[in-house]
Amino acid sequence: MADLEKTGKNLENRGFRVHRFASGAEAAEFLVQTLHGTSIGIGGSVTIDTLGVYDRLCGSNKVFWHWKNHAPETRERAGKAETYLCSANGVSENGEIVNIDGAGNRVASAIYGHKKVWIVAGKNKLAPTYDEALWRARNIAAPKNAQRLCAKTPCAVRADHCYDCKSPGRICRALTVLWGAMMGSDME
Repeated sequence: MADLEKTGKNLENRGFRVHRFASGAEAAEFLVQTLHGTSIGIGGSVTIDTLGVYDRLCGSNKVFWHWKNHAPETRERAGKAETYLCSANGVSENGEIVNIDGAGNRVASAIYGHKKVWIVAGKNKLAPTYDEALWRARNIAAPKNAQRLCAKTPCAVRADHCYDCKSPGRICRALTVLWGAMMGSDME
């Protein structure tokens, strides 16, 4: 298990601002209060959905999330929002943030185009090393996402690990690793 304090310090050393909360409810309240009066794009994220912040954010912001509004232009509007909110598939104790994406909207928005990027991750995303964070992204997060999306892939059917398949339904098409906060972007 990764050390939470050490992970936070290493993320800060890599240029990320870090906030720690005792519960998801505290994190949700912080986000709702902090992200007041801005346009917000949200990338596909079970973590964000579980926090239940979408409806609350809509009260004082323009919020674009393709999971809640299925209009074709929603992803594009999310990509042009002032603020972007997403999660991570894995975070190493050294401070590397790993994400895998199928369409590319989430990883692209996490690395470019927004004044502010918020990456929300629970303790379940933490791993002691980069290799273990990458393993978590490929063998835990990706198969769960493939199942949730009803993908016809070996990882979704067998629910055990990544098969590095060539399936047309494959949702693992891009991998990003943030070794530090992107230049010109405020990342928390």
